[in-house]
Amino acid sequence: MSVKHLAEIKIPVPPLSEQKRIVAILNEAFEGIDRAIANTEKNLTNARQLFESYLNAIFTQKGDGWEEKKIEDVCESIIDCVNKTAPVIDEPSPFKMIRTTNVRGGYVNLDSVRYVTEETYRQWTRRQIPKRGDVLLTREAPMGEVGMLLTNDHVFLGQRIVSYRTDSSKLDNRFLLYAFQSNGLQSQIKAFASGSTVQHMRVPDTKILRIAVPSLSIQRQVVQKLDTLLFQTQRLEAIYRQKLSALNELKQSILQRAFTGELTADTANQATKAAKEVVAA
Repeated sequence: MSVKHLAEIKIPVPPLSEQKRIVAILNEAFEGIDRAIANTEKNLTNARQLFESYLNAIFTQKGDGWEEKKIEDVCESIIDCVNKTAPVIDEPSPFKMIRTTNVRGGYVNLDSVRYVTEETYRQWTRRQIPKRGDVLLTREAPMGEVGMLLTNDHVFLGQRIVSYRTDSSKLDNRFLLYAFQSNGLQSQIKAFASGSTVQHMRVPDTKILRIAVPSLSIQRQVVQKLDTLLFQTQRLEAIYRQKLSALNELKQSILQRAFTGELTADTANQATKAAKEVVAA
């Protein structure tokens, strides 16, 4: 639609006094909803910070029997990606390229991967075929994101990704995943950063990161505690996101009522009450 046609559209305009009445009701109604949204967003942030605080406390305080080791000494393999971009195809195939954008917050999301031919897949996995349980680290764009591969699909590493396969007799792979998310290892990764424009981590440095490692039995206890807390945190986050969605829908419904002439003097009180009910649910 052209600007000229937009300018010619006629909209119903109430008298100025009615406009002011509508604005006053909306301001009062939105004040209560926005307050509820702010509190819910704060609760959402607090839930995540509680998990991160507990995780960092574990890897900072450590305990008896924890030994600091080079990461390559407790891994079966540390494999870097092929140092060039794989040729992709437009149509979906069973052979998928993992990019740095797929690695986030402890997970590897395969919803938006690129596809390649079987021949390309075999060329790009000649050093190692990724498998379920491998821990992936991004070296750049962004640097320091980590995720665990939870599938045995035909996937391979795109550029700027390193795969860690733990030695199961020395290191639990989920313990490594959580360790990578701690401030300690993240600080080491940042310390290795180079590049004035886009920071990146050199491949040799990915093998000499140092990790504090207790016995396997302690590692599994740590993982169990963190898994439980993470589950509870994610459940809370889902609840708070649902509440935020409901509160935003409430704002939209009030706006709709404003433009259909359905606002009343009691609308603000009704909105505040509804917002409180959403938060309390």
